[in-house]
Amino acid sequence: MDATPPSMAFEPRQTSHGGKVGVAVRAGFAGLESWLEKEREQIALWAPIGLGAGIAAWFILPDRMAWLAFLCGMLALACLGLLLPDGTRFRRIIVTGGMLAAMGCMLIWGKAALWGEPPLARAVFTTVTGEVASVRAVPADRMVRVMLRPVDAPGLPHQIRVNIAETDIPAGLGEGAIIRFRVRLMPPAPASVPGGYDFAARAYFLGIGATGKALRPIETIKPSIAIPPLRGRLFAHILDRVEGPAEGIAAALATGDQGAIPDADAEAMRRSGLAHLLSISGLHVTALIGAVIFLLMRLMALSQRAALNWPLMLIAAAGGALAGVGYTLLTGAEVPTIRSCVAALLVLGGLALGRDAITLRLVAAGALVVLAFWPEALVGPSFQMSFAAVTALIALAEHPRFRTFAAGRDEHWMRRIGRALVATLLTGVVVELALMPIALFHFHKAGMLGAFANLIAIPMTTFIVMPMEALALLLDLAGLGAPAWWVTEQALNLLLLLAHGVAASPLASVLTPTVPKLLFALMIVGLLWCMLWRSGWRWLGLGPVGIGVAGVLALSPPDILVTGDGRHVAVRTAGGMAILRERAGDYVRDTLSEGAGYDGALSAMAALPQARCSTDLCALKLPANGRSWRLLVTRSTMLVDRAQFAPECAAADIVISDRALPGWCRPQWLKIDRRLLARTGGIAINLDSGQLSTVRDDRDAHPWVIRPTARWRDDKAQLYRRSNPASLP
Repeated sequence: MDATPPSMAFEPRQTSHGGKVGVAVRAGFAGLESWLEKEREQIALWAPIGLGAGIAAWFILPDRMAWLAFLCGMLALACLGLLLPDGTRFRRIIVTGGMLAAMGCMLIWGKAALWGEPPLARAVFTTVTGEVASVRAVPADRMVRVMLRPVDAPGLPHQIRVNIAETDIPAGLGEGAIIRFRVRLMPPAPASVPGGYDFAARAYFLGIGATGKALRPIETIKPSIAIPPLRGRLFAHILDRVEGPAEGIAAALATGDQGAIPDADAEAMRRSGLAHLLSISGLHVTALIGAVIFLLMRLMALSQRAALNWPLMLIAAAGGALAGVGYTLLTGAEVPTIRSCVAALLVLGGLALGRDAITLRLVAAGALVVLAFWPEALVGPSFQMSFAAVTALIALAEHPRFRTFAAGRDEHWMRRIGRALVATLLTGVVVELALMPIALFHFHKAGMLGAFANLIAIPMTTFIVMPMEALALLLDLAGLGAPAWWVTEQALNLLLLLAHGVAASPLASVLTPTVPKLLFALMIVGLLWCMLWRSGWRWLGLGPVGIGVAGVLALSPPDILVTGDGRHVAVRTAGGMAILRERAGDYVRDTLSEGAGYDGALSAMAALPQARCSTDLCALKLPANGRSWRLLVTRSTMLVDRAQFAPECAAADIVISDRALPGWCRPQWLKIDRRLLARTGGIAINLDSGQLSTVRDDRDAHPWVIRPTARWRDDKAQLYRRSNPASLP
């Protein structure tokens, strides 16, 4: 046997590892291109998601350097995409996706810089003279909300919002009026606790720089001579024609204004999964446009000349489009209404051209329009729930198996009705599943029985309530609407009875503590992957959804919650949640309960057996992580003698106060006072893990965030003097 020549030992093998990797990469790339070719009709649906990713990044990232880094990263990704083989779909996706994400970030950044109203720097008590921009009645709270432009007030924002009690409303109040009053103006409120509602961000884009409650006397310097807007007149007319709890629902269905709905009814609608009926969206716009088209077609068909010579569908579609646009403007042009109107216009255009326009491309086009003009809407629950619901519905309707099951056929009428009910139930279940992550993230609760409640509520609203209310308004022109209003009122009473009955069930909703952004993003991306693709690879999206669901189920509720002003503290005990100030209002109690994922009543901290409370201080012990944590909270604005307070501070693990604590107050682990809260906002503490969650990052430079003044920036090292709970004795 011949020996191998020595020179061949240094030659590369014919099947080297590098060659195998190259072959595998080329094969994988070819498989990816083959799959994208099959899904070519669906690729364009991801355009609004690319734009939305850039918008979301601007809201999540804290400051300008982070925003610039994101822009550079997305542009670099687009440039790297150019290195991929020319003409491939994957190359176009990478390049376009990077550019869209960069455009989204620049779009919202530019709008925030040019459009928003900076908040008032600090609370002030002052006398305001202002011109009324708008007036909105809120009968449920017995007040009106007035938007004002202050006159000759250089230290105030360009626009403020004040509440005026019904008993204090001056004569001549309306658009264009000039009024004077005393008020304590506050900056728009940020989220009180981690995961809470951030009104400050929304107010910035709405142009509201400060809020407050006007104090009597309220003087009218110049009365309004403007005619009240049609929406306001319609709202007042409906409240006058309908009595009882149904009046608020009737007004909301026609105008989109929910100010007359009592809190108990609004909560029942949310818990029962029927809250979507109160927001003017696809159901209402579709019903109106469909009714207009139906009436126009029937009226024109009465004329032989029109029926034979006119393009009836085109004329009816144009009439429906005008009705949809008018209804959108009448109801305040909220995001769900705009989305529904845009979608309806595209559908009508497709019908007029003889094409089927009800596709996911329609949804994507509507999302692009909304994001282009209102990019800030992306982070609100209204946009997310509206588009998630309609995307889930169309994705289900396009599925071959569901389409085959729901298709009409010649069968017994009982089977036909049963098939329709099952199809309706399936759509309700799919929508509930699609909305659940959004509801848990924003509201810390999600409906579980909404699909069953909607089986009755949607047909009742579509075929009884809305037609009868429209008929009543039409008959009111001749003063004959009373019978139609009576039918509307009875139907709405049944709807409220259904809502309260479902909401009372212990299975009506599921509650969770604050859901982290990462888990929320995983669930949303996974759901979008499942809904937007058509091939079997779509089910890979169940992986991120499963990880997100498992993460949500594994969340442990916080043991301590502190609001951003430090006045309200809630602690978790074996018997439930207890609150420091037992006279706290319903809003504060609801905020703390939702942030903790707790559905019971909040008890008083002073009544706990392990608590020792005086007028000024409250000390208690909380068992967690195998030890007893000592908590000390201030209860009043009175100064406590150092000889008494210093030993209590030294013995406590955590000290919480709504004022600045002196440097000699040195707790074992953490001192939460006004200095810390000015930088972080509200705080949630998990004692088992020692994890702190805050409302905002210390570096947060979004334009609606009020930066702490210099006198609250000191002593940072002391505030976090012992930030590791593992070092505690």
